Amino acid sequence: MTVGDCFDNALMEAFWARMRVELLDRRRWRTRIELANAIFEYLEIFHNRQQRRHTALGMRTPIEYENNHYNNRSVTPLIQVS
Repeated sequence: MTVGDCFDNALMEAFWARMRVELLDRRRWRTRIELANAIFEYLEIFHNRQQRRHTALGMRTPIEYENNHYNNRSVTPLIQVS
């Protein structure tokens, strides 16, 4: 890619659009701290780890997919879900 390509921001624009639909447009927050905590929780718990299912992973969460992958290879995963 070079400067000015139309694809430069596509990934981030898609992420922000998804976060807007799944989190930001669903309610109003009274304080910035409350919003910051909601965004942190969305990123760390829902989006990155345990709850968000992905069609590319067979409708499994990233953690489920990783654990299944490592269980089949007899290698220890970085994160284990109890």
